[in-house]
Amino acid sequence: MLMHSGNIHGHRTCASRVDGRALLLAPCLAGTPAARLPDRAALESRVREVEEENRRIRLQLSQSQGPANQPADGNYGNQQWGASADTGPEDGDNTAEERNNHTECPRSPSVQKCELIHVACVCAGHNASRDVVTLVKSVLFHRRNPLHFHFITDTVAHRILRTLFQSWMVPSVQVSFYDADELKSEVSWIPNKHYSGIYGLMKLTLTKALPADLSKVIVLDTDITFATDIAELWGIFRKFTDKQVIGLVENQSDWYLGNLWKNHKPWPALGRGFNTGVILLYLERLRRIGWEQMWRLTAERELMSMLSTSLADQDIFNAFIKQNPVLVHQLPCFWNVQLSDHTRSEQCYTEVSDLKVIHWNSPKKLRVKNKHVEFFRNLYLTFLEYDGNLLRRELFGCPSQANPESVRLQAALEELDEDDQCYDFRRERLTVHRVHLYFLQYEYTAAEDGTDVTLVAQLSMDRLQMLEAICKHWEGPISLALYMSDAEAQQFLRYAQASEVLKNRKNVGYHVVYKEGQFYPVNLVRNVALKNANTPYVFLTDVDFLPMYGLYDYLRRTVVQLDMTHTKKALVVPAFETLRYRLSFPKSKAELLSMLDMGTLYTFRYHVWPKGHAPTDYAKWRTATTPYRVEWEADFEPYVVVRRDCPEYDQRFVGFGWNKVSHVLELDAQEFELTVLPNAFMVHMPHAPSFDISKFRSSFGYRNCLNTLKDEFHQDLSRKYGSAALKYLTAQRTA
Repeated sequence: MLMHSGNIHGHRTCASRVDGRALLLAPCLAGTPAARLPDRAALESRVREVEEENRRIRLQLSQSQGPANQPADGNYGNQQWGASADTGPEDGDNTAEERNNHTECPRSPSVQKCELIHVACVCAGHNASRDVVTLVKSVLFHRRNPLHFHFITDTVAHRILRTLFQSWMVPSVQVSFYDADELKSEVSWIPNKHYSGIYGLMKLTLTKALPADLSKVIVLDTDITFATDIAELWGIFRKFTDKQVIGLVENQSDWYLGNLWKNHKPWPALGRGFNTGVILLYLERLRRIGWEQMWRLTAERELMSMLSTSLADQDIFNAFIKQNPVLVHQLPCFWNVQLSDHTRSEQCYTEVSDLKVIHWNSPKKLRVKNKHVEFFRNLYLTFLEYDGNLLRRELFGCPSQANPESVRLQAALEELDEDDQCYDFRRERLTVHRVHLYFLQYEYTAAEDGTDVTLVAQLSMDRLQMLEAICKHWEGPISLALYMSDAEAQQFLRYAQASEVLKNRKNVGYHVVYKEGQFYPVNLVRNVALKNANTPYVFLTDVDFLPMYGLYDYLRRTVVQLDMTHTKKALVVPAFETLRYRLSFPKSKAELLSMLDMGTLYTFRYHVWPKGHAPTDYAKWRTATTPYRVEWEADFEPYVVVRRDCPEYDQRFVGFGWNKVSHVLELDAQEFELTVLPNAFMVHMPHAPSFDISKFRSSFGYRNCLNTLKDEFHQDLSRKYGSAALKYLTAQRTA
């Protein structure tokens, strides 16, 4: 699968980094109508001026800081047998200073301005899919070249990353996916003790997995953070000798020296060996020398005595290199600063500007011990919480193939009238929000009887406290869409991982929709939760409500009793509310009725919006023992259980107002029978008013635009359902 990404979002500020400092460039103007674009030649000229200024700053820094300091031992690593990145055929006359790992003023790599750089990663599971996003952000932040990411994924990572990149729409970025399951047989015969499991061996298969016409690729682990432009690393391919096929950084621990503990017996390696977190693979040459057969023979030979790998593919790469040292090109160690236990990585840098790539290759990750770990951690957290929307920036002077969806949205955007008082509402509908599905570990086994029901809801950061209570009230599967910024998503992650209730629930799918624009796109967020439910039926609710205890089992029984498989029904769960923050939750209908009579509970919104739930007929519900049908009325917005293939929410409605009403209206238009359940209920818990309801109440323009959107919705409904939809327009006008 190949995806070409584009950008439809308005003005953005581009940043370039030089020696750890951010320089502000001109605003990115993707998404701006052509008539308002500045002269492109002038813009490109300005960019060239800034780049030239950056070059002069680099030169001044290098002159003011003086020559690089040599490591204490005068030489670091395996220089005596492996050619380094500074001793390739183009650099035979390098000085000792130039060959040193420390460089305040790196030379520009010999990479063409718009040359396409290929990057490969093996990514499997929910956690690795989250990690790789931080890696990608760090690469995108610094890059000035088009990129093509190649992901070898399992089904989980494929679904997550495919959706993420389709919705991210980064210009000049292509993404391809390759099925890891098809490669398992290539490496499944190798016993591996490393925590990465079978996926930790798959980099060995890249000559077979990647396209045959792909000549070279940078291969990265998911726990990598870039601190420089990846083009500098790509440029090192041009420094390979004719025989070199692989570029690696020396391992920065004593693992392969075999002296970490008594009877420690590592796989064979040259000296300290090499770390495979960052690899330059010359695929064309590897195929030519028969790489697939060579690594297999190496593995078979060593496994006769070693029995299993301890460090996955790294052990086999090192055993291969020991037999064929002429094939390796040793990279300076700042291209893979390894923060593992017992690391010697501190010899790789003396200044912040030395850092190129940071590798969190300890199982402890951010908790690893290193005297500079706070600096590394802060750099990592910068990208972890960085707003990915800011990376949707064009590469000046590098035309990219536009995504058809991006072209369509751009055309629709240009058709909008900026003088329209509802322009902002209409623009919001065209905004593409990044979506990260299954942000946390998710496990679900489908019920064999086909009656399973998923609770579907959406929330933002200010409703996070409701999650634990909902999980206690509903033991079935849950699909939640969370509208958050990148930084808030990380706060949520820490909250969920610290909660005993949440971390023990694996059947909750958390789908992050990243913030963009001025409105809360409530129906878009609801649709993300709805579309990613995995059961035949869904309970469409709001996160402010607690379902009655046992509702999950009750609904599953009701689905069978009412023959939901063969009938179109929307089962109404009556809604109540309390104004008390502390509530002794009713354990039965009888107890709820008693609380209603005492004034502890109320029918939902009876005092501010009675039309929203009055058609439920609460008086009838009090004594009902069997389900009963009710008719649709204007502004009816009950919470319902329906088949998963029900209509989606209409995304023109953002913020407060008519977002649920329009959905129930369309359910009725599609002839769903509204059926009230006699022994089901849910209770709304109190909370502060949302920002959107405050805007609705205070802004005449907001309310006026909402009425305009209602009228347009009715017109669309009439075109879709014909004369049958006229009753809705009539009811609305008389309401």
